[in-house]
Amino acid sequence: MLRWLLLDKALPLSQASWLVEHYEMERGMDQWGQREWQSYLARKLDVYELASGETEARKGIASKAGSVAARRMQVGGMPEPYPAGQWAQLERDAALLAERISGRQLLAAEAEALLADTAQPPREWRAAAQLARLHGRLSITAALEGPATRHRHAWLGRARSAPRCHRCGSEARQRVPCAACGLAACAYCEACLALGRSRACELLLRSAAQGAVPRRREAPRGTALAPTGGGLARWGLSAAQSAAQSAAAAAALAFLARPPAGDGPGRFLLWAVTGAGKTEMIFPLLQHTLDRGGRALVATPRRDVVLELAPRLAKAFPDTSLATLYGGSDERWKDAQLTLATTHQLMRFYQGFDLVIIDELDAFPYHNDPMLAHAAASSCKPEGNFVYLSATPPARLQREAAQGKLTHAKVPVRFHRHPLPVPRLIKMVTVAECIKKRNFPSALRTNIQISLKRDAQVFVFVTRIAQIEAFVNLMRRTFPGIHIEGTSSQDPDRASKVIAFRERKIRLLVTTTILERGVTIPRSDVFILDADNGLFDEASLVQMAGRAGRSMDDPTGRVVFASSRRTRSQVKAVAQIRKMNTIARRKGYLHPPSQT
Repeated sequence: MLRWLLLDKALPLSQASWLVEHYEMERGMDQWGQREWQSYLARKLDVYELASGETEARKGIASKAGSVAARRMQVGGMPEPYPAGQWAQLERDAALLAERISGRQLLAAEAEALLADTAQPPREWRAAAQLARLHGRLSITAALEGPATRHRHAWLGRARSAPRCHRCGSEARQRVPCAACGLAACAYCEACLALGRSRACELLLRSAAQGAVPRRREAPRGTALAPTGGGLARWGLSAAQSAAQSAAAAAALAFLARPPAGDGPGRFLLWAVTGAGKTEMIFPLLQHTLDRGGRALVATPRRDVVLELAPRLAKAFPDTSLATLYGGSDERWKDAQLTLATTHQLMRFYQGFDLVIIDELDAFPYHNDPMLAHAAASSCKPEGNFVYLSATPPARLQREAAQGKLTHAKVPVRFHRHPLPVPRLIKMVTVAECIKKRNFPSALRTNIQISLKRDAQVFVFVTRIAQIEAFVNLMRRTFPGIHIEGTSSQDPDRASKVIAFRERKIRLLVTTTILERGVTIPRSDVFILDADNGLFDEASLVQMAGRAGRSMDDPTGRVVFASSRRTRSQVKAVAQIRKMNTIARRKGYLHPPSQT
């Protein structure tokens, strides 16, 4: 006969979850009475408190023998089973809840918000969640994991370990008195606080993992792309320009169609130079997944890119449901086959997608943020696939690709099939010294005059926001009659200035790395000042250089690195650009032939 040990409802969730995870059989346990069980739980909770540092704030749930929250024993199961009619409703509610949370991980408050957006929300959603858990369609745990321990006495002689947030993977070192559970020091996660407070006493509901869509050894008929690029024409790439893009997309499709390796999601790197048309190259990959009934996600670090891509995806896939997610989006709970989101929004998903495409994985804030990397990894099904998009992959991925550990394809040429502009290095004093002495270097003045005479739009990148206003004034004195403005992340008029720059109402724009990517200005030249500054690494230099030569009517452009000394980052950036041009020339992608 089953024996149920009922714990006090006031027992903090963090403790209850930890007790379940660290339950250990002991000799004679099947014969224990209430006293033995109370003693066992008291010992366990003593271990928990010493390992976690939590303290109780309420009398009656202190983890001491005789006062532990184990009140009574009952035999034979639940005291009062649900009536048949209520049980049938509960079954329906559990199925509805599991369906709505499919592919997600949500705090209790988020689950309530999701269900409130449902036509007929469950009346007792917590009971429905418990039943869905018993059916294996949900997992329910504390939002923060309990303290790690290998056995009953693992805590002896060891420092207390901070719990980790199950949602974002960060350590939760902050503790505050909590009205919800009564703890005097309830832990919570600061890292993902913007998405709601993930705390030790908060429920986290996760969808049960679902199988990935079946893979085939070959791409299906009609999706394989010939080297001529005709297969990409429907996605906006002409046959003349898409040989390299077609080859890369075909390689990615072959990767998606391969048999599963069984060791977690697959990874593919699409290494494409700036201006290569990466968006069009992912369309066949999305179609491949959607045609098989799978769900696809495109994630990008920035909200403005999400808003720019949304209409392009809607146009490319008019018969596919699309959810667009970012801070403040009104589609937060929309279920869709195709999801476009900022990377922060990925923390609300759990093993929900067959294909996850990470755009600009080298960009802020995704780059070097373990929390966002954790969120991305959690969002993909165990047998799904990641496709990384980047013009400047992180060094680690470049090494993996070179060593054959990461399947990849390179697109070394832009859509117009002209070589990338190779930066020219000139010597000049620092921007700070120019401002201090109110003197504009002659070498820089001469090169900017060349750009203005050829009727180019001129980007001037500097390292410091504080330098922009003074340097703009210096440039206005140097180039009278030229409309010159400055902008940065702190400029409320940044968007309107970029539009004016694109419309040629502004001829020269002084800016920071805020415009190093995602901005295309026809007929533009690029000047990077203080290029030897540590804030400009190889990737930043390549991205900023990539603003030049992007348009068909002016495919060459000019790029200048201006600095007082030559650095490794400058040398490597130039080498990377030259290498891509060499690959493009060797493969016959460049037309007409050009010397670089």
